[in-house]
Amino acid sequence: MNWKNQVVLVTGGTGSFGKKFIEIMQAEYQPAKIIIFSRDELKQHEMRLAGFDQPNLRYFLGDIRDRERLVRAMNGVTVVVHAAALKQVPACEYNPMEAIKTNILGSSNVIEAAIDAGVEKVLALSTDKAVNPVNLYGATKLAAEKLFVQSNTYAANSPTRFSCVRYGNVIGSRGSVIPLFLQQRANGTVLTITDERMTRFWLSLEQGVRFVIRAIEQMHGGEVFVPKIPSTRITDVAHTIAPGAPIEQIGIRPGEKLHEVLIHEDEARSTVELEDMYVIQPAEALWFGHEWQEKGSPLPDGFRYDSLTNPAWLTEEEIRQMIAPIELAYNNRTLA
Repeated sequence: MNWKNQVVLVTGGTGSFGKKFIEIMQAEYQPAKIIIFSRDELKQHEMRLAGFDQPNLRYFLGDIRDRERLVRAMNGVTVVVHAAALKQVPACEYNPMEAIKTNILGSSNVIEAAIDAGVEKVLALSTDKAVNPVNLYGATKLAAEKLFVQSNTYAANSPTRFSCVRYGNVIGSRGSVIPLFLQQRANGTVLTITDERMTRFWLSLEQGVRFVIRAIEQMHGGEVFVPKIPSTRITDVAHTIAPGAPIEQIGIRPGEKLHEVLIHEDEARSTVELEDMYVIQPAEALWFGHEWQEKGSPLPDGFRYDSLTNPAWLTEEEIRQMIAPIELAYNNRTLA
């Protein structure tokens, strides 16, 4: 895939993922054009001031709830990365219709606009919370996943292909627990966690971006790509950030899980394992997206990929290395 010939649009392009994606794209791939599509004019202005002002960058104000604006924005676009979403679990629980309008109806608008504009590849970012969801955010992301996978039924009359990536917590992204622990350490207060038994999948923002780029390059349409990533216990993260600090359990929040699941048992039947990722193939036998059958290995019956039974775990030193850039950025903001 020659990225220099691509016109890329990123929904939610001013978010933490969008900024890192564009940074890596500009440094290593140099697409013909990148369109940063978001509804926040201040964040777009701040991105320009931060150095994202190269000639091939375009800033489009718009909301994914507005289908007509998406159609106009996708004119001439070849690749869409759909990262826009309402992501805060408590906010989605308290404002359920807003979560549905953005995460489900907004995703439908992205799909329809991409088909109408003849976009070649559309990749949506999903989450572990879409697997057996216990909160509204997870339910909306599950619905969005289904929309993207099933929309490949339009392939007979359209060049557009749709796929998803699904991964766990991104260290340093919006809503991460790391800044909270850093603030509590700085204030000399106890570190608050919801439950000492809690485990999570972890990956860095850069790892997430590079996985998305790889998925775009390799997608046929209909797949859900899941990276192999390590787990960690929340208590280990807390002890690494503030050794010896007291920890207070405050109880699991509504819609929160003890352990994350990236692939459940029923999906495993249509999933193949590669060296560093899993590919969940579409169930429909007549679709494309099954090209992975010969590239990977089938999973055993009853396979489940969750953060508790995951064989890969972060060491204390690895946790410290992953936290270091976030801690540096936090300290710089504090000093400023």
